[in-house]
Amino acid sequence: MLVLSRKANESIVISVGEAIIEIMVAEIRGDKVRLGVTAPREIPVHRREVYEEIQRENQRQSQQQPVTEKKTA
Repeated sequence: MLVLSRKANESIVISVGEAIIEIMVAEIRGDKVRLGVTAPREIPVHRREVYEEIQRENQRQSQQQPVTEKKTA
């Protein structure tokens, strides 16, 4: 894990292929840090707990779908 120190209004940039993701420290208030994320629309950005719930739901759906065989002639 890379750990960086940033002050309010400072940012980091992550480059993934052609995509550029910027994460900026928008505000620091007490023990809370507000982050701003700029990313291309095709890259989903979620809080970890939301991401994990999406993954669980996708796994549940994939387990419920029946497997069908394709017949070849």
